[in-house]
Amino acid sequence: MADFRDHQALQHMKAVAPPKGPSRASHVTALVTLLPLGGTLLGFSGATLACTTVGLAVLTPLFILFSPIIVPAVLTVGLAVTGFLVSGALGLAALSAFSWIFSYLRGRRGGPRLAKEPLERARRQPLAPAVGY
Repeated sequence: MADFRDHQALQHMKAVAPPKGPSRASHVTALVTLLPLGGTLLGFSGATLACTTVGLAVLTPLFILFSPIIVPAVLTVGLAVTGFLVSGALGLAALSAFSWIFSYLRGRRGGPRLAKEPLERARRQPLAPAVGY
């Protein structure tokens, strides 16, 4: 009788327990799927590297020839773009600050009052736990 219960418990555990690892079929499926994808991406990577190298070799003399024009133009455009981005970021920060102030004044936010509660609780708590340190 005990052997039957042990056998039944073992069968139940085998049915409930997950398999030990992925099957061979899943390995083959993964290999068949990922090998062409990886090869294609590796080919694109090599083509990009080759085109970049050739383009740089061809355009380097032009960059050197036109550098007195290109460098100031790039600096001007870069500074203008940076200015617009900083302006937008500061405007967004100002709008969020105004929104917070408006919500605080209407009573929807706790504001500084919520920050004081943990400090007040710490002041009322005895220092006995900290004495041991």
